[in-house]
Amino acid sequence: MAMEEQEPELRYLSGLGNTFSSEAVPGSLPAGQNSPLVCPLGLYAEQLSGTSFTTPRARNLRTSVPPPPSLSSAASSVNAQGRPWLLLALIRRWLYRIKPSVTHEPFHPREPTNGRLVGEFDRTTTVATPTQLRWRPADVPPEPLLDFIDGLYTVCGAGSSFLRHGYAIHMYAANKSMDGCAFCNADGDFLIVPQQGTISPLLSTGENRQEGLLITTECGKMLVSPGEIVVIPQGFRFAVDLPDGPSRGYVSEIFGTHFQLPDLGPIGANGLAAPRDFLSPTAWFEQAHRPGYIIVQKYGGELFTATQDFSPFNVVAWHGNYVPYKYDLSKFCPFNTVLFDHGDPSVNTVLTAPTDKPGVALLDFVIFPPRWLVAENTFRPPYYHRNCMSEFMGLIYGIYEAKADGFLPGGASLHSCMTPHGPDTKTYEATISRADANEPFRLSGTLAFMFESALIPRVCRWALDSPSRDPDYYRCWIGLKSHFSHDNGTAGNGHAGQNEKE
Repeated sequence: MAMEEQEPELRYLSGLGNTFSSEAVPGSLPAGQNSPLVCPLGLYAEQLSGTSFTTPRARNLRTSVPPPPSLSSAASSVNAQGRPWLLLALIRRWLYRIKPSVTHEPFHPREPTNGRLVGEFDRTTTVATPTQLRWRPADVPPEPLLDFIDGLYTVCGAGSSFLRHGYAIHMYAANKSMDGCAFCNADGDFLIVPQQGTISPLLSTGENRQEGLLITTECGKMLVSPGEIVVIPQGFRFAVDLPDGPSRGYVSEIFGTHFQLPDLGPIGANGLAAPRDFLSPTAWFEQAHRPGYIIVQKYGGELFTATQDFSPFNVVAWHGNYVPYKYDLSKFCPFNTVLFDHGDPSVNTVLTAPTDKPGVALLDFVIFPPRWLVAENTFRPPYYHRNCMSEFMGLIYGIYEAKADGFLPGGASLHSCMTPHGPDTKTYEATISRADANEPFRLSGTLAFMFESALIPRVCRWALDSPSRDPDYYRCWIGLKSHFSHDNGTAGNGHAGQNEKE
């Protein structure tokens, strides 16, 4: 069993890519096989596969295969560089449950539907625009009552959930818990970034924290606060409760692949996000009779419902490595330049969803955390940039280092493929005029992130028409003035270079 970490009333399994086992009732896991004739305690065996049966072992993921006897616990599932062993990256999971998940009525289109979810990004559903876009944070209204499902809306994306290639970027604003229903995403993996919650004291330290989401999954429960992220893999049924009031945040969704840790390359064995800091839930179940319980399934970007008479969270035990997990972003170990120039943002990648082309991501999750800035004779904020990748940014708290004004916590921006972007006028002028520009400076009180993709996003019409969209975003760069000067005073007069023939 892997090392366990504990929060009040919740226990977690530590490690990313590990093969875990967990029992809510001792003796409920079968010994020596996955599907015996009769399971312990009269449970049903059910497998959830995250990859095809014939995917090569190095890429085949499931929640079922126990580690070999010679390999045990968290130490067995990582290599010498602290990354998961490929031979154990089998993404499937065996569940031992009171009733199997197949026990439900037929699916029907959900009424009312959520018309702001998109799974196919083409001209019929979305708009292409190279314009720099920015949105102010949207308040969570007291009315109407919206749970996580109805409060979820797509902003942009690319590709197709049916063709199993692409991604979607959503935001959510919810003011009620999910009651009598569970959500299942058949299209892809969700990476959820809570941004707003209610302040409450930490029992362990007395410090304040924001309580965001209490997420119940078929593997158990997780408490996910702003400053943490959670990944719900494709096919898991889950419910989102708001223990302390309204919540809002960001969601990325990937089709046809799964998130993994980035390669460290010359960084070596340590740094960035450590596998041991990712936490998965321990087994928890409820046995109550729940007539009229609703399963809401997202399939091809559309919502369908089916009813059953029991809770889907009736899993007494499970084993495997296809599991939900969360990660505290304050545990990220950032790297930075220590002499001159500004490093590329890829050095701050927490998780990546790779494509078949080496080094090119379907989606990277990158953060800009508190850190020391020490580069000498260097413009330390992010540089002006045009990128073959497309960048969607959000701000969890604080002030983003490249935008002195206008980019607010809970807001977002989108800079698409080859669209210019960079620091606003105020940031640029303040940076180049600092008398202490070479002094070490600790950037604190801020946490921004980026979803970056090689695919060009199309934008939903409601996002373009949203009252939260900032139509004057472009003005933050209009004030940038020319600082060009030349000794002979010929600047701006079409002066030819010294090596050009007159």
